[in-house]
Amino acid sequence: MKKTNKTLYWVFTGLLSLLMVTSVTRYFMDIEQFQNYFTAFGYNGRIVVHLAIAKLLAVVVILANKWPTLKEWAYAGLFFDFVLALEAHIHLKDDQFFGPIIALVLLALSYAFYRKVLRDNEDNV
Repeated sequence: MKKTNKTLYWVFTGLLSLLMVTSVTRYFMDIEQFQNYFTAFGYNGRIVVHLAIAKLLAVVVILANKWPTLKEWAYAGLFFDFVLALEAHIHLKDDQFFGPIIALVLLALSYAFYRKVLRDNEDNV
């Protein structure tokens, strides 16, 4: 079971990371368009660059697996990002809410299996 938990953790974390890197790449490839989107959502358009950097840093922290407390904060930050994205898309009624839902599911699965792997490792001590 320990190997299965670790495998599932890496599968879900890999998919989440891929989704975030794709998101960051899209932000930088067409920054003006995303600034307009964020303005339509009611946010300051300048937040796009900061959000892209924060997403990328969260992925690095989660994948590096070296800073447990910072990793918890990275998961929390992504959670709030995805919830706010979902709320914004629902508010705009633009039918683009599936991305944040998928991201939330991947985040929840990655985090759940991260905790299981930690418990598995504690049992070995």
